[in-house]
Amino acid sequence: MAAVLSEEQVQAFWETGCLTVPNAVGAETLAAINADLAGWIEESRAHDKPYGRLLDGRARFDLQPGHSADRPALRRVQSPTELSPACLTALTDSPMIRMLAQLIGPDLRFHHSKVNCKLPGSATAVDWHQDFMFDPHSNDDMVTCLLFLGEVTADNGPLMTVPGSHRDPLHSHWQGGKFTGMVEKALVPNCEARAVTHTGPAGSVCFMHGRTLHASRANNSTSPRNLFIAEITAADAIPLSANPVPSVHAGMILHGKEPGRIRSITFDMDGPVIPETTFFDQQVG
Repeated sequence: MAAVLSEEQVQAFWETGCLTVPNAVGAETLAAINADLAGWIEESRAHDKPYGRLLDGRARFDLQPGHSADRPALRRVQSPTELSPACLTALTDSPMIRMLAQLIGPDLRFHHSKVNCKLPGSATAVDWHQDFMFDPHSNDDMVTCLLFLGEVTADNGPLMTVPGSHRDPLHSHWQGGKFTGMVEKALVPNCEARAVTHTGPAGSVCFMHGRTLHASRANNSTSPRNLFIAEITAADAIPLSANPVPSVHAGMILHGKEPGRIRSITFDMDGPVIPETTFFDQQVG
């Protein structure tokens, strides 16, 4: 396999827990995903509450409070690979998946995917958290791949991460006996002080280690910030809790082969809770 990432880029990922690179998918695939998203946004105008069905019966399409036919505010599409061949192509036949193979090894397994939208003026913000606390596996070779469907700027709610935090402890996402989907408030000032933002043109991908602390602010611009997000693990990492976004594609080998073995590391954490719709509801309590 020809390398698509430099040694310096691979090293930067493991030093910081995050790496953003351009040209992660072909122009045709990117255009097809955006066409699918435009159709979903248009469809959402006819609904006033979350709708559609995942495998477990929960809503597939999540709407931000204030959504209306005149001003649609589709917030999340869960498991879009079941609806969009282009989303599946991005995970099986693209530079993005070959890049990821360089980061965590050639055998890669699909866990789940979603499209997150911050349409212009969206008030949706995401508090500081670690993805591993929602999706623990037997080892932590887990990467969240965030494909930029349009340009991500400093003003439209970009991802913020804490460099090196993938080497920090796992932080509890439980407060007051409730799974809140975020770290305790006392940790936030330090996260904000250390945070870096990740921006780039459409077609870029941000690879984020599953233990990396991250958050994002509201979209205060006139341009959307839309992401196709896939959580992918080393194939020898086995899920230890229910999948929060179940899919017919869960467990699929995306690159390489089935290893036929389980690799484990030592860690201790409280288990996650599946949200009624999406984790946005958990973070607001």
